[in-house]
Amino acid sequence: MTRSVYVTGIDRGDGRQVVELGVMELLTRQVDRVGVFRPLVHDGPDRLFELLRARYRLAQDPASVYGMDYHEASALQAEKGTDELVSQLVDRFHAVARAYDVVLVLGTDFAATQLPDELALNARLANEFGASVLPVVGGKNQTAESVRAETRNAHRAYDSLGCDVLAMVTNRVAPADRDEIHERLAARLPVPCYVLPDEPALAAPTVAQITHALGGKVLLGDDSGLARDALDFVFGGAMLPNFLNALTPGCLVVTPGDRADLVVGALAAHSAGTPPIAGVLLTLNEQPGAEILRLADRLAPGTPVVAVTGGSFPTAQELFALEGKLNAATPRKAETALGLFERYTDTADLLKRLSVSGSDRLTPMMFEHKLLERARADRRRVVLPEGTEERVLRAADVLLRRGVCDLTLLGPVEAIRKKAADLGIDLKDAQLIDPATSELRQGFAEEYARLRAHKGVTVELAYDVVADVNYFGTLMVQGGLADGMVSGSVHSTAATIRPAFEIIKTKPEASIVSSVFFMCLADKVLVYGDCAVNPDPNAVQLADIAVQSAATADQFGVEPRIAMLSYSTGTSGSGADVDKVREATELVRGQRPDLKIEGPIQYDAAVEPSVAATKLPDSDVAGQASVLIFPDLNTGNNTYKAVQRSAGAIAVGPVLQGLRKPVNDLSRGALVQDIVNTVAITAIQSQTPTAPSPTEKATAQ
Repeated sequence: MTRSVYVTGIDRGDGRQVVELGVMELLTRQVDRVGVFRPLVHDGPDRLFELLRARYRLAQDPASVYGMDYHEASALQAEKGTDELVSQLVDRFHAVARAYDVVLVLGTDFAATQLPDELALNARLANEFGASVLPVVGGKNQTAESVRAETRNAHRAYDSLGCDVLAMVTNRVAPADRDEIHERLAARLPVPCYVLPDEPALAAPTVAQITHALGGKVLLGDDSGLARDALDFVFGGAMLPNFLNALTPGCLVVTPGDRADLVVGALAAHSAGTPPIAGVLLTLNEQPGAEILRLADRLAPGTPVVAVTGGSFPTAQELFALEGKLNAATPRKAETALGLFERYTDTADLLKRLSVSGSDRLTPMMFEHKLLERARADRRRVVLPEGTEERVLRAADVLLRRGVCDLTLLGPVEAIRKKAADLGIDLKDAQLIDPATSELRQGFAEEYARLRAHKGVTVELAYDVVADVNYFGTLMVQGGLADGMVSGSVHSTAATIRPAFEIIKTKPEASIVSSVFFMCLADKVLVYGDCAVNPDPNAVQLADIAVQSAATADQFGVEPRIAMLSYSTGTSGSGADVDKVREATELVRGQRPDLKIEGPIQYDAAVEPSVAATKLPDSDVAGQASVLIFPDLNTGNNTYKAVQRSAGAIAVGPVLQGLRKPVNDLSRGALVQDIVNTVAITAIQSQTPTAPSPTEKATAQ
């Protein structure tokens, strides 16, 4: 088994951090203990490691990450030779390798290192570490032929030095040349070659990075605005009409601080979304008056206005020399980088070539990674009715950057665009629909009136109903214009799922709609049902919830071992509540003898092996239950919240089950990551073919 992978290069400027981040993402999907080792490091903060530590919640002591700094290495090599340098680095590597299942090694960066033959040193270290090598070749500003030649030469160099070359990565190539380079290298290399196009958003500095580099003073703006990428620079000197025509999406406006007309005009254009800008940079140490700044703040709240002391020309020189960097303060760049890596790399094949055995444990991070991976593998469209809600827009930003699914956002289109612009979010790849003005409204009204005719609903009444974003989104799902829907961040559960009950309805094999939460504990994922929908299910309904929950668990990689929870275990108790659970358990056994199930059983006997050994020693579920079915909503809802808060578990859900097509509800306190996870789950649910209804069967016949 390969216990480490060594990401290296041949020169500066290869954008290798994208690959290092992508490989870390792959490794953390498989194992829960991934170490990081950088043999040689420069003085100052290590931006990439800080990003990895923050993003993947690494507990590794930073002191163990680094072998030695370049000055120490250069002096040691000059005094005692390369063998001694390598020997010390190998010892320090193995100290990390002993503590982790797999190690990601970050090779030297070829940046003023004063080390002779740096490529050969990386190759030797990889061999001594027993690591497979993933070389990265930079293609920025190179011709297609030059990139192909460098990539072949790099492979030959590492291969001739005895390295186990996993694959080659050619990065930052001209997008127009990408397909040709990939095709030609695939025919010439004995290992896979992944070719990534240059992505301007990764090279673009954020407004915060520009402010820091230029020693600027923030006059207006919030953290969200400062995190925007400056995709272009527009220098203001012309009269306002000509200046406005020069603005480009995501540009940073650079203008002398005494041009209040350009400042106000740029921010007004941003407010109108024509186009959204990154911010305004004021030169010459001039600042508009307080009244202009107040007006600017009202026009575009959160949009940064920064003042610098230099003139426009020296400022321009500094700006054009800046390049964006991946670090812990740029999480959106990390999402863009991962989306790029996952789109152009055969991650399944690379993971197979890494030969990393999967962990027996399923950690919360591994569960979340697998959700995104599965959703991306068979991309679907999910409709988000709450298109103007900030958390939903931030989640949409992550989902689009990672290529998880296609999205439709509902609401007043200009309001969505303005909110997105204020947050620095690019929605060019999302579909925006205003139900009130959509051409779909009339057809949806007619369909809803047909479905609800037995309730006396007319087309005129339906026309008003379907303007509601949840009804409109549900009708999109029903009509095949979207594969699933997620709502509830600002709507009640009833407002979210009532349209689904009326329009989509239950599967033929389901008696009710129910829900589960995926409870992500430190070392495993449990499935709790039903904690959100049915207040007091009877025995038949409880059996249905158990069967549905087992199917949901299995769909998401959790082996179903069902515990039917009660206040007593086995035959130790009696009473109506216990009898209901006992009857439901027997119903499941009769309907699905293939399922592992135990009940009635108490929670501790269900999940704790030592208790199970005393109370139900012969059970193949007790002590290792993965699907826990609560007897009523009161018990289930309180238990999931208690575990979430007291055990620090991540609760993903509620995930609805039993509907013909997926619609899922969010907690009104849902975080951005909760929304991302729920959308991914919804996309995955829609990947499973829905059983045809009796009507559909009859039509097919």
